[in-house]
Amino acid sequence: MITTPTQPLTPSERRIAQHVIKGLDVRGIAAATQLKPGTIHSALRTVRWKLACPERCPLSVVAHHILDSGQVSAPPPPRPVPDLEPEQISLIKATTAHTLPRDIALAAGLPPADLRAALDQLLADTGAQTVTELIVLAHSWQVLTAEKTGETGSGVSQ
Repeated sequence: MITTPTQPLTPSERRIAQHVIKGLDVRGIAAATQLKPGTIHSALRTVRWKLACPERCPLSVVAHHILDSGQVSAPPPPRPVPDLEPEQISLIKATTAHTLPRDIALAAGLPPADLRAALDQLLADTGAQTVTELIVLAHSWQVLTAEKTGETGSGVSQ
């Protein structure tokens, strides 16, 4: 759970946040909303600030903060949660807390040189195409809410 206080998003910021959750990048959000990319950049800067995201963090981290703040709900899971190893759950959590690859690897207990292969394997195991989709799936599966809800060690509800 995010411990830094957050501020409520406006309805237009929430609409942009929904597009982030769908996995769209700035250009995709601009096309979907018929706004200029510069307008989307500005709105995302405000969303990052309101949700206490690290500056210039990737949209996957923004997606985590959006969902963790509760201002946008995670979509229903499109498929059942796969059997994830504790190391894989640790890697998912590291991708939500860090922005630099080296920091992600170290937080997940991986040598930095092994991060890409571990992420690729995790994406394959979960059926996610991108890290943002992985984060959204993890929220849908409640893998990232185990500390809040008293779930099992694997992060999966019993």
